[in-house]
Amino acid sequence: MGKKLTSRSEDYSKWYNELVVKADLAENSGVRGCMVIKPYGFAIWEKMQAQLDKMFKETGHENAYFPLFIPKSYLSKEASHVEGFAKECAVVTHYRLKNAEDGSGIVVDENARLEEELIVRPTSETIIWDTYRKWIQSYRDLPILVNQWANVVRWEMRTRLFLRTAEFLWQEGHTAHATEQEALEEAEQMMHVYADFVENYMGVPVIKGTKSESERFAGAVETYCIEALMQDGKALQAGTSHFLGQNFAKAFDVKFANKEGKQEYVWATSWGVSTRLMGALVMTHSDDNGLVLPPNLAPIQVVIVPIYKGLDQLDAISEKVEPLVKELRAKGISVKYDKRDTHKPGFKFNEYELKGVPVRIAVGQRDLENGTYEVARRDTLQKESVKAEDILEKVASLMTEIQENIFKKALDFREERITAVDTYEDFKKVIEEKGGFVSAHWDGTTETEDKIKEETKATIRCIPLNAETEAGSCMISGKPSTQRVLFAKAY
Repeated sequence: MGKKLTSRSEDYSKWYNELVVKADLAENSGVRGCMVIKPYGFAIWEKMQAQLDKMFKETGHENAYFPLFIPKSYLSKEASHVEGFAKECAVVTHYRLKNAEDGSGIVVDENARLEEELIVRPTSETIIWDTYRKWIQSYRDLPILVNQWANVVRWEMRTRLFLRTAEFLWQEGHTAHATEQEALEEAEQMMHVYADFVENYMGVPVIKGTKSESERFAGAVETYCIEALMQDGKALQAGTSHFLGQNFAKAFDVKFANKEGKQEYVWATSWGVSTRLMGALVMTHSDDNGLVLPPNLAPIQVVIVPIYKGLDQLDAISEKVEPLVKELRAKGISVKYDKRDTHKPGFKFNEYELKGVPVRIAVGQRDLENGTYEVARRDTLQKESVKAEDILEKVASLMTEIQENIFKKALDFREERITAVDTYEDFKKVIEEKGGFVSAHWDGTTETEDKIKEETKATIRCIPLNAETEAGSCMISGKPSTQRVLFAKAY
């Protein structure tokens, strides 16, 4: 399998980059800032996508698709929205190429300039709300609960696989409602759906909350978020849900006749998660040996490796293993029986350890004679001998045990790295030396928030939901505060 990974303690960033590539999740492409998601990585994303899609549909949402291109004039209709995305937009100006007259190659045809430039979507609020204007006339047309699985482009200059790329995959929900209360309930509901998915499928504990004004989505009245903590002590925003008020309805003149026949503007939400979740999955659980995948999302949950000398032994092992493969699959467990003769068992063990396969079963001649299997779990690297008659029950129980164990390990890690401070000096010391979430009082002003960010690179990750009221004073200004907020350095 080649050279071992750089250790997390030596260089966490390098460890992450090496792991994503060596575990066959993704690689950089020929287009600067864009990635190729390889089959193994895409298989994990497909499982994420399938589960999220199921959860969206269970809450009444339907999928649709909207154009990749957005007329520039649409983006400029909502002032804070365009300001938030203007510096990240890719712009299409021409629609044709031609051969250069001097024979030097292909050039842009200067006579094929678009009448209006098109923006490659950084997000779809504007094109969708222009469409909703045609769909909505009456309260009977509401609510509209639509989700889109798509790619978006945000022209990032400093990129990292999965965490920040110029093009990425995501889903974006866009809903329209008759009342403010309905829209608020929708935005909160989707935050809870995301938290449910991230904790129970990805095994990543999150903190639910709202964003400060300066950290909100461009054009939102309120942004709900779930924040996770990575092993290097940095936070990662795992999902956001936005209450958009009537901002986009007013920008695109989307009105409806209420039950009394009066015209009102529609209330809106949008919400999304992206392939950034792949980065969160890697960084939360993995170790210096490679990926550690939660069974609920692992493309291969169990790999079986035969250890043999000669085809006769392989045939005898296969005769025992192949019925087991069928029985495991009948229980809904994904299994790979790797009997390749091009690689030795040791190579295969390292390969599947690197790829984070939750359970590995080895079976050799001695196992055949003893009626046993050697079972290794990826999360703890523990091995044990299991009787053949107990193997089905053992593997099924390991799926649950491993899922619960990696969540608990990540939760314990996070809880140890939430530190309450009361002074700015203590704040700076914890941010620099310990990392993690720092719980502190803040006076609610952008000026104080900006000062902290400028001096420490820490931002307000979230204002926790349902947090206890606690009288205190801002660590910077000394002004009164009624609640602590969570700061951290972040991806």
